[in-house]
Amino acid sequence: MNAKWNRVLRNEQGITALETAIILIAFVVVAAIFAFTVLTTGTFLTERSKEAAYAGLQEVRGSMELKGSVVLESTGTYIVFNLATVSGGSSVDVSKVKITYRDSALNTDLSYDNTGSATPVQSTWSVVNPVTSAAITILDTGSLAKFRVAPPTGALSSSTTNKTFGLEIKPTTGGVILLERTTPARIDAVTDLH
Repeated sequence: MNAKWNRVLRNEQGITALETAIILIAFVVVAAIFAFTVLTTGTFLTERSKEAAYAGLQEVRGSMELKGSVVLESTGTYIVFNLATVSGGSSVDVSKVKITYRDSALNTDLSYDNTGSATPVQSTWSVVNPVTSAAITILDTGSLAKFRVAPPTGALSSSTTNKTFGLEIKPTTGGVILLERTTPARIDAVTDLH
């Protein structure tokens, strides 16, 4: 029995310091690669979420809002309203804004009249500075723009009472503004559509 026990004790097989170091280095390398992958993925996702937040802010900055009432002028020949940029918003190129007129019989895009005419022709719209009445193409932050829309021929007139119509104002960035109104029982030379 002692002979067997001596053989077991003489067997000096085991892990040397060099083998231990190699295994330890392999674990460290694998852990470093895993940590690098996790950090890179986290950084990538952070950058993507930052881009999405900035894109959302840019979208909101370009939005416009209605300031005041929507008015019918010249016995329904023109729809007039004021728009401004939202608080903290950026300037808007009004020449690139799209306006669509819609009622129960029509759904048509209106053309932009860049002259700033106080009397745009049918199916067109123009924009002026409400103070100077000069044509504008850029609606600056904190400024007001007076839109004058001439709906398609026969869409609105003094005899068109109790008719629901809508204007979709689509700036290049920001949300779509929907102005939906119903004409009253009587249309005067100037009619406030509330």
